[in-house]
Amino acid sequence: MRPIDMHCDTILKLMNDGNKGLYENDLSVDIKKLKKGNSLAQFFAMWVDLKNGQDPLETCLKMIDRFYIELEKNSSYISLATNYEDIKRNDEKGKISAILTIEEGAAIKGELSNLRNFYRLGARSLTLTWNNVNEIGHPNYYEEFRDKGLTDFGFEVVQEMNRLGMLIDVSHLSDKGFYDVARESKKPFIASHSNSRTMKEHPRNLTDPMIRTLSECGGVMGICFERDFLGDSENARIEDMIRHIKHIKNIGGIEVIALGSDYDGSHPNYEIKNIGEIEKLAYSLKDKGFTEEEIDKIFYKNALRVIKDVL
Repeated sequence: MRPIDMHCDTILKLMNDGNKGLYENDLSVDIKKLKKGNSLAQFFAMWVDLKNGQDPLETCLKMIDRFYIELEKNSSYISLATNYEDIKRNDEKGKISAILTIEEGAAIKGELSNLRNFYRLGARSLTLTWNNVNEIGHPNYYEEFRDKGLTDFGFEVVQEMNRLGMLIDVSHLSDKGFYDVARESKKPFIASHSNSRTMKEHPRNLTDPMIRTLSECGGVMGICFERDFLGDSENARIEDMIRHIKHIKNIGGIEVIALGSDYDGSHPNYEIKNIGEIEKLAYSLKDKGFTEEEIDKIFYKNALRVIKDVL
């Protein structure tokens, strides 16, 4: 069991508190916790909030700088991965792989050149929208945007990400935007941190037809630990995660399920308090009748397959 977690917002928390570092902190993700959880790879999102009035490109570049500073400080334990071979190589050296992602397509400011430059800086996934309309498309956050999809520029972004070999992330994207990506993308895409809308009625979750489509496209969805996407409890409970996993397996098959915790970017009160306790989910899945092979697929094999296919 070597977990790959497809989404955390830890770098933002480090940016907001200069006294915190990646090796050890009081957050849900740090190197000591990743090592305890036997992590194979961690996706680190550079999340840009358009509402804070900052330049999204400049803000994202500053976050990437902090990301690399932390990797350099902790180079004995963690190293950048930009593809499947990097992950294998890092693992052979006993290092965790760090995968750089951007959460909010507005960071490229409507220019494919900025997308390419982020790729050159090591970014390998882009969440096309967050909760705001941007140059690429519309979010699922507001009901009035759910039937509005990608812009013309958004279709260009999908094509260029396919060409470069970047993971297209549709978490936060409108329902129509999801289907626009499914039609346009020639490669598998991901919903890095989204659950089942049938199990919990929330626009951030995927409907059953979406789950089927994502599965048919060879993509994956990361089970998100945000309580509001899981159920009605104040806590992010393992039993709710398993309820979603069972349903998603029935709808799209085991191959479509991955992990996307959203640690350090969601409400606290997790039953799995941090990435170091991720084995709790594995034990619970086993207790509920999931096989070792199915658990391995959820924890890392499905994500690794998509990484190998796309990057």
